[in-house]
Amino acid sequence: MQPTRILPDLQSSLLCEDVRQEISGNFILVGIIAYVRVPKLPITAMKVCVFNRWTAGVGQFTEIVRLIGPDQTTVLRKSEVKFGLKNASHNATNVTVFTQLEFGHEGVFYVEILVDDVMKLRFPLPVMIVKPSARKKPPESPAPPEAL
Repeated sequence: MQPTRILPDLQSSLLCEDVRQEISGNFILVGIIAYVRVPKLPITAMKVCVFNRWTAGVGQFTEIVRLIGPDQTTVLRKSEVKFGLKNASHNATNVTVFTQLEFGHEGVFYVEILVDDVMKLRFPLPVMIVKPSARKKPPESPAPPEAL
């Protein structure tokens, strides 16, 4: 007897600046994000992508991606997408794109990945202000010798 429904495993989840797909079907992830370091806040990220790969499941599912504020309760952004896996050897790739994402203050934000309301992953996204380093002036070159 074939199973009609098996909840999938989250094979990978990465936050990045962009996701592109080659003609071969392979994906290129650009600018994988571990934290947001900026000289001042607020700041608006023009585009932030969440790349998720699901595998080892059977059936129809709903993926939910949420960005949670540092208070750990405020949902800043949420995305839902339906996907299916015909058998456990298949995989599904979903890319969520959040545009015009504003970070108003420092703190640890969280990205949550759920499938059918079951949390599969929750990871931190620290946002911090970093003062620009004071660059030293290059040493001045010696004055040219005066012409005789």
